[in-house]
Amino acid sequence: MFEGRGPKRLPAANGAGLNGGHYAVLALVGSSGLVQPTDEILNAVLDAVEYLRARGGAGREIKGHRDGYATSCPGDRLYAWVRRGAPRPGGAPDPPDPHPSFPGRTLKYPPVMVGEDVRTWQRQMSERGWDIDVDGLYGERSREVCRGFQQEKDLAVTGAVNRATWNAAWQEPVT
Repeated sequence: MFEGRGPKRLPAANGAGLNGGHYAVLALVGSSGLVQPTDEILNAVLDAVEYLRARGGAGREIKGHRDGYATSCPGDRLYAWVRRGAPRPGGAPDPPDPHPSFPGRTLKYPPVMVGEDVRTWQRQMSERGWDIDVDGLYGERSREVCRGFQQEKDLAVTGAVNRATWNAAWQEPVT
């Protein structure tokens, strides 16, 4: 593991901006050959994170480069590990999150909104029995489903997926 700039030295990777308040801990895997990070690589990343938390004031957040930039970095398999909460290999699995966190933006139409957050909400509504395409496009049909769901659950009927509607999609019983 390479320490790089070391504790208490910011900005991190890429200079000021997105990473201006974050440390960079690198794991080298590729898009061919070694694409699956080994347990040794994952443990080394977590050891470096723990070191930076203890000596550099690093916070709890662990993200991948693609969380802020249109890039394939850190690679699909390593990023999937990050999205699972970066669990230590061989340790007890973390308890599953009861549902995905609210994405931080209200899904509404018009205009058509596009994204993985839309797809996640649509998939949940489909699994709940609503007739909705899981295409990642929040348009007229998504708005209609949202309104119907909001009415069913005694939420404000706006047709927009705000935090309350998002959480209800996972927390409210299916009727």
